[in-house]
Amino acid sequence: MSRTTAVQPSFDDLGVPLADVTFVVVDLETTGGAADSEITEVGAVKVRGGEVLGEFQTLVRPSAPIPPMIQVLTGITNQMVAGAPPLAEVLPAFAEFARGSALVAHNARFDTGFLRRGYEQLGLSWPRPTVVDTVAVARTALLRDEVPNCKLATLARHFRSTTEPNHRALSDARATVDVLHGLLARVGNLGVHTLEDLTEFALQVSPDRRAKRVWAQGAPETAGVYFFVADSTAADGTPKREVLYVGKSNNLKRRVRSYFSAAEKRGRIHEMVRVATGVEFIECATDLEAEVRELRMIESLAPRYNRRSKNQRKLTWLKLTDEAFPRLSVVHTVRDQAPHFGPFRSRDAANEAALTLYDAFKLRRCTPRLSRRTPSASCALAEMGRCLAPCELGAGAEAYPSVVEEVRSSWEADVRPVLRSVRGRLTKLVGQQRYEEAGEVAERLTAYYRTSLRFHRVRSLARCRELVAAVPSAAGWDIHVIRYGRLAAATSAPSARARTAAEEAAAMAETVLPAVGGWPAASIEEAERVAAWLELPGVRLIETDGSWEWPLHAGLPDGALPRELLGEQPLAELLAS
Repeated sequence: MSRTTAVQPSFDDLGVPLADVTFVVVDLETTGGAADSEITEVGAVKVRGGEVLGEFQTLVRPSAPIPPMIQVLTGITNQMVAGAPPLAEVLPAFAEFARGSALVAHNARFDTGFLRRGYEQLGLSWPRPTVVDTVAVARTALLRDEVPNCKLATLARHFRSTTEPNHRALSDARATVDVLHGLLARVGNLGVHTLEDLTEFALQVSPDRRAKRVWAQGAPETAGVYFFVADSTAADGTPKREVLYVGKSNNLKRRVRSYFSAAEKRGRIHEMVRVATGVEFIECATDLEAEVRELRMIESLAPRYNRRSKNQRKLTWLKLTDEAFPRLSVVHTVRDQAPHFGPFRSRDAANEAALTLYDAFKLRRCTPRLSRRTPSASCALAEMGRCLAPCELGAGAEAYPSVVEEVRSSWEADVRPVLRSVRGRLTKLVGQQRYEEAGEVAERLTAYYRTSLRFHRVRSLARCRELVAAVPSAAGWDIHVIRYGRLAAATSAPSARARTAAEEAAAMAETVLPAVGGWPAASIEEAERVAAWLELPGVRLIETDGSWEWPLHAGLPDGALPRELLGEQPLAELLAS
């Protein structure tokens, strides 16, 4: 594990000093602001370190007349552009003039939008330059009582520009140069010293957050887990540390740097970075190991700024109770070997699944514990034919075990009886054009089916004592040892020693014991991440101890679910709803 230390930033960490940046300050005049408007004039000034290196100016002949109002505003008439070169000649010349430079414009989205569109029309590749918008910089740098607005003419007067903007491209570009230099002098006192600082400043990235970018300096460019910490002192004077946030990445350095740039826009993460005193890293052999370590750390540490994966164990199951006449029960923990189905993400979802099963099987819904010897009164559901009434004993009690076995089989082996149980109802609803009700029924059955897939996905892994598998990677092979659905070891190795590395990983892997009820020995979320990795194209099984398999009818072929729900009935009406 590595940790941040207070080090002197390198030039790479600082970025490109503003004095070394070549800026091309550009302004365009156009026939309007619509999508079909065209450029009529290009003006640009190239500057570096306060010195003007060159200027670019030309009128451009559009394919359509310039609107009268635009002629009045800019002073550019149709006669003036009649002999001017077309955009196809102007843009390649401008591209050469601006090559390798940062673009600056006042209200840059307008100018760069026209330039990008022109590049695309001519088949030129847009160079994706760094763009500085003097409007955005001014709005962040200047106080409201300094300037009434951020129009170019207003800022030119404020910074005493030697050129007065007049809606001609070169004049406006020259005025924008003076505004740029005035703004650079202003933001230099606010800790903006590099091009990266300037672009982030325009996006209101605070100096404190930019200054912490050096924390990423010691991060490796490999897969792993990072975690932000806040060190403080407890009331008794002892050191105190809180883990604020845990994340994972396949490139730790790049990911951690993003927290100190304009790329990070989450408000709570801005707050987290502000209170953090450092960030630490754990390198991992593979991306999957990083994912799993992240999950385990979030679960054990419960960092206050993490939202996802904090309640990995907060799930719900349906259980067939262990009593004379079993019933469905919604539980939050698997404590015994009784049949369980799920998991569900909420109690409401489990209740919806229970309703689906009640529609498919004549299970009792009452909660009292029934006797095998003493009959009791039945409820209205029995009178409606929706329950076998085992409470009355007799024929209902004799048939009830087979119903319970059908429910168990639908969980363990064949989901189709549950899906087919609504065919008559759905067909009737569609025939009556009650599409909304049919959609609700279909949606509930679809949710049940997805839970069934999830059930078998994690159970198949949980029943397998050991899987050793590998997938091709940049290092050669990523190799994992999985025991009862839990990642027990991870490594990477070149192809020449992949087999040896797999054997070593299995020998050194964590000892894992099976969990209660045949469920994964890890959180369900971890087992699902492991399953997703095993299902990647190119994964090869090296060793198996146990059977990683699904029942034949636990799932359906792609696109077969609607047919199971409706039989051979046409689906157009239902899908259209």
